[in-house]
Amino acid sequence: QVQLVESGGGLVQAGGSLRLSCVASGRIRSIMVMGWYRQAPGKERELVATITNGGNTNYADSVKGRFTVSRDSAKNTVLLQMNSLKPEDTAVYCCNVNGYLIGSFSLFRSWGQGTQVTVSS
Repeated sequence: QVQLVESGGGLVQAGGSLRLSCVASGRIRSIMVMGWYRQAPGKERELVATITNGGNTNYADSVKGRFTVSRDSAKNTVLLQMNSLKPEDTAVYCCNVNGYLIGSFSLFRSWGQGTQVTVSS
């Protein structure tokens, strides 16, 4: 009932920048937390950054100072600005959203399909 559409991945050289975007749609009443996770080959999925509806952010230590998460609540959109990219940032980045659907008091949690980010050295 919630669709997430991600965009913005690609191939970039080390030191470069990319911006990821994720738009949520569906019968959404409110969104509590939006964020990004990533999974590199052979590794477990890890949190990259999240932002609450109050604007509080949380970052993985490995991306602090380089990545910035932001959201446009009116458009149900979350952005991830990634600067000073490193080869170790190479992964599939997935958008994650949780909130409430219209007519429901149960928290939903949805995942996007993921977008590949590849950083060459």
